[in-house]
Amino acid sequence: MLILKRKLVANIALISLFVGGLLFFNSNGAKVEADTEEVYKNLEIFTEVLRQVEKSYVEPQDPQKLIYGAIKGMMQSLDPHSSFMTKEEYKELMTETKGSFSGIGVEITIKDKILTVVSPIEGTPAYKAGMKAGDKIIKVEGESTQDMGLIEAVKRIRGPEGSKVNLTIVREGMDKPLKLSITRGVIPLKSVRHYSLSPGIGYIRISNFQSNTSNDLSSALAILEKDGMLRGLIIDLRNNPGGLLSQAIEVSDQFLDSGVIVSTKGRENSHNIKATAHKNKKDREYPIIVLVNGGSASAAEIVAGALQDNKKAIILGTRTFGKGSVQSILRLSDGSGLRLTTARYYTPSGKSIQSSGITPDIEIPFVAPEKKEEKKPPHFIREEDLKGHMPLEEGNTKKTNEKKPKEENNQKVKMLLEKDNQVRQALQLLKSWTIFSKIKSGS
Repeated sequence: MLILKRKLVANIALISLFVGGLLFFNSNGAKVEADTEEVYKNLEIFTEVLRQVEKSYVEPQDPQKLIYGAIKGMMQSLDPHSSFMTKEEYKELMTETKGSFSGIGVEITIKDKILTVVSPIEGTPAYKAGMKAGDKIIKVEGESTQDMGLIEAVKRIRGPEGSKVNLTIVREGMDKPLKLSITRGVIPLKSVRHYSLSPGIGYIRISNFQSNTSNDLSSALAILEKDGMLRGLIIDLRNNPGGLLSQAIEVSDQFLDSGVIVSTKGRENSHNIKATAHKNKKDREYPIIVLVNGGSASAAEIVAGALQDNKKAIILGTRTFGKGSVQSILRLSDGSGLRLTTARYYTPSGKSIQSSGITPDIEIPFVAPEKKEEKKPPHFIREEDLKGHMPLEEGNTKKTNEKKPKEENNQKVKMLLEKDNQVRQALQLLKSWTIFSKIKSGS
């Protein structure tokens, strides 16, 4: 135990020297001495507490657990998006960014010290279970999430495919907490879907920003723009929790020919970037409407802000989430890692959307469709119901109720327009836009 204590004290001394040196090489003059002295003073208190715990706590403690716990507490004191990861957690994060993972498919953050849903990812178990942006998760498997770190919460909510997780959530407008039992599944990687809403009007849904999002968007645009038929486009970024910054820049670049897309500013020069648009091979002069809501965050806000400030699109919906910070993943010497907020990002006009979000040009809240009682359609007697009816001719045996892919897409479009007032409004605006453009040009 004595040797162990000496090692701990030696490690703390090394940390002290490292921090002091870091301040020395990045500062100058008397301020260095003052800052270094303050750091040493606080580290001495930390060492003193560590010694007391080692010496007097009722049960022996793992030294690494104590140090890791202290680091986690330090990271939690910074902001909701900074966190410390153990070696296993860091490996899991690296695996997730390169491939699929199993869980319920929900982006979470800590807001006002409460575990809060940023957005459920479309098509995932959380989405199908009815989780909504703004839901507050107060319990996971009956255990309170109060004082639970973000990484710890993610770890508890995730799990093997087919297993269940029980969550207790508080939702605005509900009198009592809602209990959900969600079966975990493999989170789908497809982030782009597209439909033709009406002749000349396209719809593209981007559910999150992954490594292949920009390529998938290019493919969708190629289909919609075939033969120059596209006269208007709706880009749906609602409930998009974000993702890779690089993909947000590439997606924005596909609609812009010049101008700033986004800029980031941090304390180190390497974190200060200014991404600008490049001239596209294909001119996209058609009008664009971008749909956003409170579940649109991070990379989704970058795209919306870039198109709004560059006067390339009209933003329609409700105010976005307001995550205007950039996180860097840093690997530490023992294999553990940090998820550290290193910069803020700014829209082309120089505005930080941290906490304030993107304000739509046209503010229209989503209105859930009223539930109608399902009535069974009247049954008509058909030829096939008559006794002794003539059989179907040979060579024409294909079932008439077999749906073709195009018919299935038409059905999805019909349901989307029936249930979604924001999409309907955007479609109507684009149709009106097209009509007025014809009147202006005299065609």
